[in-house]
Amino acid sequence: MTPLPENLPPRISEDDRDTAVQRLQDAYTQGHLSHEEMDARLHQALTAETPGELVVALSSLPAEDAGTTATIGAASGRIRRRGAWRVPRMLKVESAFGKVHLDLSRAVIEHPVVDIELQLGSGGAKITVPRDAMVEVEALRTVWKDPLYKTGQRSGTGGPTIRISGTMEFGRLKIRHARR
Repeated sequence: MTPLPENLPPRISEDDRDTAVQRLQDAYTQGHLSHEEMDARLHQALTAETPGELVVALSSLPAEDAGTTATIGAASGRIRRRGAWRVPRMLKVESAFGKVHLDLSRAVIEHPVVDIELQLGSGGAKITVPRDAMVEVEALRTVWKDPLYKTGQRSGTGGPTIRISGTMEFGRLKIRHARR
C-alpha cells in the first residue's frame, strides 16, 4: 500500500462552502457585485476544494457588518471557536477564569495578517492555525509559563500571518499547526 503524501492541502467542508455562498449573495443584494461577477464568484466558491480557493472567491468583498474587529469575552467558563467561522482582522479574547480554544484550521481568513490579542487571567489557551500560516508571539507577555510553539513546516506560500499579543497571567498558550 502506498502512503499518502503529507503535504496535501486541506479540504473545505460544506459549511465553509455554504458560508462563502451566503457571503457572495449578501454582497450581490447590497450592490457590491454585478450579476456576472456574482455568477463567476459563485462558480469559484462551489468548485473550490481548498480554503485558499475560497478566499480568492471572496476577495475584495467589503467587511461583514461586524467590522474588522471583534471581542470575545467571558468571566469564567470556556471560550471556543471552531469550524467555519469568519476571522476578523483584529480579534480580542478576554477571560478572567477559563480555557480558550481557537481553531483557525477551517476558518475563513480573508486578511493576510490577523492580530489576536489575549487578555487572560487564569486558564490556558490553545490556538490551532492553518498549515501554511506564519505565527508571531513576540508581543505576548506571560507571567507564569512561556508559550509552547513549534514552528510548523509551511506546506505552501501565501498563508496568513497570525500575530498574538496581550497578557496571560496563570496559564499556558499552546499553538500548533493543523495537520490536515
